[in-house]
Amino acid sequence: MMTALYIVGGLVLLVLILSMIAPKTYDVSRFVIINKPKEEVFQYLRSLKKMDNWSPWAKKDPNMHKEFRGTDGEVGSVSYWNGNKEVGEGEQEITKIMDGERIEGELRFMKPFKSESDCYLITEDAGNSETKVTWGFSGNNKFPMSIMMLFMSMDKMVGKDFEEGLSSLKQLLEE
Repeated sequence: MMTALYIVGGLVLLVLILSMIAPKTYDVSRFVIINKPKEEVFQYLRSLKKMDNWSPWAKKDPNMHKEFRGTDGEVGSVSYWNGNKEVGEGEQEITKIMDGERIEGELRFMKPFKSESDCYLITEDAGNSETKVTWGFSGNNKFPMSIMMLFMSMDKMVGKDFEEGLSSLKQLLEE
């Protein structure tokens, strides 16, 4: 009986220690230089409907169910999706637009697991009619996900998708 108590106590202590050292937040981003003027790139990026043209997740499930609410490209517009196991179910809402500079949003995932993240697109003048586009998202790791993040990397999980999407965006806008 005492051995079982020591084992349970040890496991509880281990979980407490891991939760204290686990990463509490994440921020993943990538950037690309696009050979187009900043205003043209920004106007394209503010459309949630056009995001499907370059999003890596749209390619992972071309048959996913999509719905749009609100005025596309304006604060409050929402893109809802429900797709296969690779894309899950969720929605993205534009929450803030700093005209010509930054678009902020909230990602709300329902499946395969519930979570919320902040997402952003930043445009910067890179000179010579080129634009630097930074695409990223950030959020908080809640328990027990925070402990899992000790053994997994959010950057490795979605970084390549961001790179693929930005490469598609570059190709699309430079055609």
